[in-house]
Order: sequence, then structure tokens, then C-alpha cells
Amino acid sequence: MQPTAAVPVSVPATAIHPLRRLFGYARGYRRDVRLATFYCVANKFFDVLPELLIGVAVDVVVNQKASFLARLGVVDPLQQLLLLTLLTVLIWGMESWTEYLSELKWRNLAQDLQHVARIDAYGHVQKLQMDWFERNRSGHLLSVLNEDVNQMERFLNNGASDLIQVFIGSLMVGAIFFALTWELAALALIPVPFILYGAFWFQGKLAPRYAAMRAAAGSMSARLNNNLQGIATVKAYAAEDFEVEHIRQASDAYRARNADAIRWSAAITPVIRIAILAGFAFTLLYGGWLVLEGELGVGVYSALVYLTQRLLWPLTRLAELTDMYQRAMASIERVMNLLQTPLTIGYGGRPLAVEAVRGEIVFDRVRFGYADEAGATDPARLALDDVSVTIGAGQSVAFVGSTGSGKSTLTKLLLRLYETTPGSIRLDGVPITEIALQDLRRAIGYVSQDSFLTDGTVADNIAYGLTNVPREKIVAAAQAAEAHEFVSALPQGYDTPVGERGMKLSGGQRQRLALARAILKDPPILILDEATSAVDNETEAAIQRSLDTLVVGRTSLIIAHRLSTIRHAHCIHVLEGGRIVESGSHPQLLARDGVYASLWRLQTGERPPG
Repeated sequence: MQPTAAVPVSVPATAIHPLRRLFGYARGYRRDVRLATFYCVANKFFDVLPELLIGVAVDVVVNQKASFLARLGVVDPLQQLLLLTLLTVLIWGMESWTEYLSELKWRNLAQDLQHVARIDAYGHVQKLQMDWFERNRSGHLLSVLNEDVNQMERFLNNGASDLIQVFIGSLMVGAIFFALTWELAALALIPVPFILYGAFWFQGKLAPRYAAMRAAAGSMSARLNNNLQGIATVKAYAAEDFEVEHIRQASDAYRARNADAIRWSAAITPVIRIAILAGFAFTLLYGGWLVLEGELGVGVYSALVYLTQRLLWPLTRLAELTDMYQRAMASIERVMNLLQTPLTIGYGGRPLAVEAVRGEIVFDRVRFGYADEAGATDPARLALDDVSVTIGAGQSVAFVGSTGSGKSTLTKLLLRLYETTPGSIRLDGVPITEIALQDLRRAIGYVSQDSFLTDGTVADNIAYGLTNVPREKIVAAAQAAEAHEFVSALPQGYDTPVGERGMKLSGGQRQRLALARAILKDPPILILDEATSAVDNETEAAIQRSLDTLVVGRTSLIIAHRLSTIRHAHCIHVLEGGRIVESGSHPQLLARDGVYASLWRLQTGERPPG
């Protein structure tokens, strides 16, 4: 059974206790929680009984035929001991069995929840809009998906059952105390309110400190992740010591936050031990005096001494439990916040069959600006400002301009990595916001300057996003991308692992695999975002030959700095400052002698006519 996402409520999520948020999320596991709790309570019941049997055994040895069991009808002392032995074996057997069932249920529950929470969180993250990733560091995200989810699992593994057992054990032992002698029970229980108050007081002090510690851990993870991704640059600039110092500072910050929390958590156990000592001393002294006065039996006194330990000693675990609890609450809060991050781009809409797509695209008065760290957009700094473009089905259209002019933003809006407001984008006359998001993206092939390769084989990367693709189609796509020759020369051919982000391949090889991926997908719409700008001339020529074939018969949006690669496009649009300043074919734009003509002369060295 899978947990269901928490239902949105009118109060802010941060106003709800993390434990309530967790149980609300995991409502599908409530039966398992109840069963695990039942086994836990039963285990504590059988765990307390042996102390009572010790008292009864002492009573049998001291009073023999006048013992408590004798009054129940078992007169012979040897038979009394045999009965006690049988009861002990039965109780210990039941204690062991219920402990096994409790551990089994809680640990399986912990594993199931951490697994589902991680998958749900990652699945939710993939649906978040791109500006969310721009505002949040990947290291923080990795910290939530790994360490915070694991911390939640550790709490459910041990902490939850321990809290239940401490609570139930205190109730049971307290009830037995009052049943045997209420005066002694009252004295023994005097420290309990102070212990509980102290535990909650320490919780209040620890909660913000653990939240700060988790934030520091996320910052350190972010720095490590960033450095490992850019390890080649770090080495090239001999910046190893420089980056070690950065990590040292981040680790020091984490250590300082942890030390602040440790100062408080380490004080809990000594404080609780002092309170427990008071309760135990009351029982030992006053109970012993009652025995000497003949007002309390030796067996009852023995049971009470053991029960006092059973009642008070588990409370020493409140230190460990409070520490684990607050760490878990800080982690659960972060996981739940991530799971409940609102989606601003809907995945629903009308279905779109890829084979039915003609490929006419219309950008109608599109305006767009990137959000800042606070999520606000500055109207004075728009990436696109009132852009209108019509691309006929099957046409190749190029966008050129200086860095930051808005070229790539157009393609990101077409893929709905961001939402455009105001203005609209239509595909075959239908606003793309009304089309099922996954269907829209399946109709578009995308080759960027820095193509992503997964940590799989060559074949896995060419068939990325597709299932059950015959090997011959993969090979045909590689041949069309002029990648077959170098793939065949690899140690395992198409089954060769490419390494993380394709690090085992050259930039040109990675780009050819990305192109083969687009060829295999065979989309009606193709986006080429600087697809040849980061490769050598020979590789560029090979890729360009493949592109010239690939764009035929499909709507193609080509972004390029090298104007020689787009001179045969049906139409070229020149962008500056988020606006289209020129449009036309290559000859038309040269004849106009404007921005495009200047760029062309700059790249080719041609002089203006005359």
C-alpha cells in the first residue's frame, strides 16, 4: 500500500507538527502502525511481569506455606517454585516473541516509508519548475533526499517504539505501584513530572539547534557536490587547497552547529539521573523502613525495588530519545516541505498523439522574466519582451543574437520549463498550456550545447526515455549521427558504460550520442540549442551533416552563434535585449545590412559591398 500525499490545508504547513505531517502523508500505513504499536505494548507488558515474579519468588522463599501463592491454593513451596518457573518460561517466551514481532513490524515500516518518501520526493522534485532549481542549491536537495530521509527512517526504526515503551512502561509500573502501596508509589513518582518537564524543556532548546545543523549540513553538501562536478576546473587552476579551505569552513560551520546542539543534548542524561536517584532513594529507604516495621512484606518490597528501576531507569533514555526525536523532526520537516512544494506547471491537459502533430508553432506577444532569489520578477529586466513569431509546419527557423538576448529562453518556454505570462505559445493552433505536458515534450527533440548523458551504456543513452528499443534501431540512429565508428571502437561497443555525465567520452562524442538520441526519437519538432558550438571543426562538420538531414521535414528551432550553420534556414530572427530586431532569410538579412550583416562580416571577415 502506498502513502497518499497530504491533503492541502488552510493553515501553513510549518504550523503543523512534523509528526502529524508524516502520519498524514503515510495514511496508507496506518494499519501497520497500529499493529506495530500493539506488538510494542504487548512486549512491554511481558517485560514488566518478571519483576513481579521476582517479588513472588522472594515471598515464597521467605514465607513458604504462608506466601501469596499459598493463599491462592498452591501450598507446597516446591510446587510454588515449579509454578513460578513455568510462568517465567512462558512470560519470557512471550516477551521474546512480541519483541520479534514489534521489531519486524517497525523496521519494515521504517524501510517502506523511507523508500516511498524518497521516491515520492524525487518524483515531485522532477515536476518542479526550473526557477525552483535556480533558487535552491542541489546540495541542499541531495541532503534532503539522502540524509534527511535516512534520519526519518532511523527514528521509525528505533525511536518510535522506544517512546511508546517508555510511556506504556511508566503507566503499567505506576499502576502496579499504586495497587501495592500508594504511599510508596507517591514518593517514588515525585521525580517523574520534573523528568518529563525537563525533557520537554530540552526539546524546545534542541529543536532550533537541530534545524540550524541540518541547514549547515545542506550547505556543506552543496559545496561538495559543486566541487566534485567541477573537479577538472579545480585541478586546472591548481585550486585544490583553495577548495579544501572552503570545505573546511563549511565543515566548521556544521561542527559548530552540532556542538551547540550537543551541549544541550549531553546535559539531559545527568539531569534525569539525579531525578531518578531521588525516586529510587525514596523507595529504598521508605520501603525498607515499612518492611522493618512489619507494614510491608519482603516480597512486595523486592518487587517494588525492581519496579522502581523499571519505572524510572528507562527515563534515562529520554536523553537519547529526545536527541533522536529532535533530529528526526528537523529532517521530517524538510522532507515534508519538499513533498508539499507547490507545482506551478500543471501536467494535465488534452492528450496529444505525436504522429498527429503537424508542427506549426506560434509565439504570440510573449513576455517573460526570470525570477530572483525571492521568486519575484523585475519588469525592467525581461528576458523576452513582446516577442511574436510564427513558424510554419516543417520549417527550419534560426534565432541568433548576443548572449542573454533571449534565444534559449524561447525554447525553454516551448518545452514549458517555465510558464509564459503574458502572451501565449500555440502548437497547431492549441495553446501549449492546454496540452498534456508529457505529450508536448514527447513531440519535441532537444539537443543542447551541454548534453546530459546518464551513467549507463552507450545504448542506454541513445535510447534514453524510450523502452524496448531494438538494437538495430539504436545502431541506425548512431550511424545517422556519424557516431557508429567511434562507438564500435569502444571496448564493449554499444554496451560500454559512459561514466557519470559521460565523463569517459570526449565532448564531441557526447554530442554525437545526444544527436543520435534525437534521431532515434524521431520527433515532429526539433530544438537545436548551440548543438555544435563546443566541438572541433571536424566534429562540427560531421554533426552538421547529420543535422542537415535531420531537420528535413520537421519543424526545427535552431539557436546558433556560428552563422554559417544556419544560413540555409527558412527564416532567421535576430534578437537583442529580448526583442526581435530583424527577420528574414540569409540573403535578405545580408541585403538589409543591419545587425545580422554586421555579425556575418565579423565572423567571416567579408567586407561590405562597394
